[in-house]
Amino acid sequence: MKLRRVRTSLTRLSPLVALVIACGPNPKGAGDECDPADGCPDGLVCAPSGGESLCFDPPGGPCEVGADDFCLDDALCSADGVCEVPLGGECDPGVTPEYCEGAAVCGEIADGEGLCGIGEGGACDPADSLCAGGLTCAELQAGGHACYLPVLLRGRVFDSESDIGIEGALVLALDDQSTALTDVEITGLEGAYDLELPIARDDDGVPIPDVVMTLRSSAAGYQPFPGGLRTALPITSGEAVALDEGYVIETAITDIALIALPPDQQGLASISGTVLAGERSAGVLVVAEGAGGGQSAVSDLSGAYTIFNVPAGGYDVRGYAAGVQLVPASATVASDPLVDVDLAESSDALGSISGSINIVNAPGGSATSVVLVVESTFSDTFVRGEVPRGLRTPLSGPPDVTGEFMIADVPAGRYVVLAAFENDDLVRDPDPNIAGTQIVTVEMTAPGDAVALSDSFKITEALAVIGPGVDEAEPVSAPPDLQWADDSSEDFYTVVVYNAYGDRVWCLSDQMADCDGPNIPGVSGAEVVSVPYEGPLEPGMYYQFRATSWRAPGGNAGPIATTEDLRGVFFSGG
Repeated sequence: MKLRRVRTSLTRLSPLVALVIACGPNPKGAGDECDPADGCPDGLVCAPSGGESLCFDPPGGPCEVGADDFCLDDALCSADGVCEVPLGGECDPGVTPEYCEGAAVCGEIADGEGLCGIGEGGACDPADSLCAGGLTCAELQAGGHACYLPVLLRGRVFDSESDIGIEGALVLALDDQSTALTDVEITGLEGAYDLELPIARDDDGVPIPDVVMTLRSSAAGYQPFPGGLRTALPITSGEAVALDEGYVIETAITDIALIALPPDQQGLASISGTVLAGERSAGVLVVAEGAGGGQSAVSDLSGAYTIFNVPAGGYDVRGYAAGVQLVPASATVASDPLVDVDLAESSDALGSISGSINIVNAPGGSATSVVLVVESTFSDTFVRGEVPRGLRTPLSGPPDVTGEFMIADVPAGRYVVLAAFENDDLVRDPDPNIAGTQIVTVEMTAPGDAVALSDSFKITEALAVIGPGVDEAEPVSAPPDLQWADDSSEDFYTVVVYNAYGDRVWCLSDQMADCDGPNIPGVSGAEVVSVPYEGPLEPGMYYQFRATSWRAPGGNAGPIATTEDLRGVFFSGG
């Protein structure tokens, strides 16, 4: 409320007039003293000001240009002699016309409350947008910014077994290079969340359709997603649907099932803090590295991170991302959460890792990608782990490596180098007796150096998965038939099924220790190999099958090819 000056001073009036006024105010116009019980004439509003009550012109009411400003609240007298509410001033969204300044409109910010702001399509400043109501200051593809309805990614996080929403889970959106697009959203009572996405707009304010993103989620007592044998599928901005509240992306992929950890991993502490690297703080893989491996999280747009489910013990907390070197922090975890474990930027130089691949027995034109996995997060069972932001070649998009490769701006740490890890119809040659087929671990020192790998990676054609789980985790209603394309040059096959915890729950092979049952004879003339899976198939659990073809020249068996690392995942959902 603005303080107002009273136009008439009682000390300048005659005693008789003063006596009359003392019996009660008799306002004539704006600025006169008034009694709230009696009000003001001519549509004026009696409102408190500086310990008394005065008559004010309401928004939209006439005012005297150049005189004292007696417009109500935040309103100002315009050059046209009308009280108008300036940008950012309070207004009543239920009043028509709105009487906001110039082209501003009254946008509702709560039930019955509003602020005057820039209307849809109006130019804005993202540092102080002043967009009306639920509008956001959006980047324009052609340059500049304008106020438009937000782009919202909406879904829920739930327990994979019970389907009950998980309150307090963290959800984050990443771009196709694993850089954080958003701050972390904390789910509500039903596990629901809304993430506002910074998607550029066309000339009509419609989100451009080709932005690719993935989701990451974590919660106390649950395996993080993606994690274990599950990967995050891509979501595109072209899936947004125009609704009253904005452009909303809400699909089956935006609902995230989390798998509860085993009982002995429940009730553990967490580590949280902030990556302090300026504009490069978003999307850093933060790993608490201890004797039992590494637990991880990804920093959000502000650099904040939280690692759940950390066992008691001592840890080095390290941050990994291309282009940024961070100083590790020490942490000792007991039963209570640790906070403010911040990672400061280091001035140490970064390094590079280079090498080459050799693609054999694969269709012409085949290409792959190469990634660096932080060693402490690597699973020998799943042959996968966490890939930090930017530690991939190519940085994003379809695979294009056919020979030599180089990954630049690598921070200090120990990495597992994986080629043909992603779905590209290729796999690392599984024969351990051939050079270039072993898992390669490399250390980047601090400051960094140029590291050249000595052996070429041997890459071959994968056994194509027919089902279940060709391109994504597939729901099944009963133990399924496991199917893959015939190798045509094999003598026999083996097949193994793992659950999301990394336990081998079923296999069919006499070539593997502690595995009952014979191997699968070679298939002559058939295009598809099919094996009935005998279970288990527990509600809420995810599984992956992996088939391997073998050749046994002279009785010495050796693996030829396998199904791909990320395919063949299924779960009870039918």
